[in-house]
Amino acid sequence: MSMEKPIRRGEQEERLSHDTIFSMLSNQRRRYVIHFIKRDPGPIRIRDLAQQVAAWENGIEVEELTYKQRKRVYTSLHQTHLPKLHDADVVEYDRDRGTITLADGAAELDIYLDVVSENDIPWSDFYLGLSAVALALVVAAWVDIGPLAAIPDIAYAASLSLLFTAASIVHAY
Repeated sequence: MSMEKPIRRGEQEERLSHDTIFSMLSNQRRRYVIHFIKRDPGPIRIRDLAQQVAAWENGIEVEELTYKQRKRVYTSLHQTHLPKLHDADVVEYDRDRGTITLADGAAELDIYLDVVSENDIPWSDFYLGLSAVALALVVAAWVDIGPLAAIPDIAYAASLSLLFTAASIVHAY
């Protein structure tokens, strides 16, 4: 079984190895770039991107950045990180205009980047909790606890199946 992932570039198909993907994502600055562009997929100016990445790296607001902090990030994005992401078809980097947009290859990275908002829980934790609730209901039905004893077994099975189906549809969407 091959460890390579196909990424399309125009009509030509290239293969990007897992090692290349992991190497590309091993840098926090590149992950910040991907995160920022996924939040705002429209054309982004490199100046705005550099400011936000510098702010995240320094744990401060954009308004508090020094010229040196902005310039350091801008230079490394321009010379190293954006060209690397562009070559991997993750972003479209127009050097002449100084703009960046998300490319088709970015979707290939979703499986490697479990991006969970601050107030959300990972899907793996959600399904673990859902399974625990389902198991508790099955045990309660098995030992005939209270009003659960009056519900037929087929109703439990149907309810749990519908619950997992609904959760899976939401997850897939």
